Amino acid sequence: MLGRDLLAALAAHPRLAATAATRAEVDITDPDAVRAAVAGHDVVINAAAWTDVDGAERDEDAATAVNGTAVGHLARACAVMGARLLQISTDYVFPGTGRRPYPEDAPTAPVNAYGRGKLAGEQAVTRHLPDAGYIVRTAWLYAPHGRSFVGTMLRLAAERDHLEVVNDQTGQPTSAAALAGLLIRLAEAALAGRAAPGIYHGTAAGQASWYDLARAAFALRGLDPDRIRPVSSDRFPRPARRPGYSVLGHDRWAAAGLRPLPDWRTGLAAVLSPASIPAPAGSTAGSTAGSVGAEGAPAGTGA
Repeated sequence: MLGRDLLAALAAHPRLAATAATRAEVDITDPDAVRAAVAGHDVVINAAAWTDVDGAERDEDAATAVNGTAVGHLARACAVMGARLLQISTDYVFPGTGRRPYPEDAPTAPVNAYGRGKLAGEQAVTRHLPDAGYIVRTAWLYAPHGRSFVGTMLRLAAERDHLEVVNDQTGQPTSAAALAGLLIRLAEAALAGRAAPGIYHGTAAGQASWYDLARAAFALRGLDPDRIRPVSSDRFPRPARRPGYSVLGHDRWAAAGLRPLPDWRTGLAAVLSPASIPAPAGSTAGSTAGSVGAEGAPAGTGA
């Protein structure tokens, strides 16, 4: 999902030559394949991830091989080739027990295997690319394509009279297209020496529960938001624990001369009006070319 939006955003910058690789073309768990792919590039944006949070709980080694160990391969290759790396990470590196937005330097303490694997990836970037590594944490991504919570809600709206959606998980719904544009601006700032390496939070401003997001999506599509009914996470038990509060702060963007993303409602309106989000074609979970951010979508949607 994010990779597709990155390519669309790059199409508006013809002076930027981009190489896109699918999982079939580059296995990021293979160090030799990674070195060959990185060669000749100034910036690498890693939109590859294992995004199946519950699957990671069942097979942490496999998930960490993609989200942690493979990122180390990328970071080392970038160090050798003199390239900058933009690593996409997640709000799930935090415990979710706070009540104020987590700043970029807040202590991490993931509560599930997925978060631990992504944190291992962050640590690899910091270790191997202290002067050329950029970690961009995002969350709750959606787009008119791929598999996302918003698309699932709109599909189910045509099938059911009412939907139950959890209202005790709070985060920041983020447009993949908006994040793609911000990543390109960060890459340009990094190449120009205006953006210091380190951690940035690439989520929309404001905050919402999954219940809030579902209601907002319904309203934008002319559907009755009251068809959405709030329930607690206990209603839909999952193998992996989810953070209750994972709102992120965005203070570091100002130092790079960049604006953080606008309020989540603005991004959602841009995607849903007038664009249509089709029904998901199937899960990309576990794919290294799959959807970053799909980890946030709870199964507790009445599906």
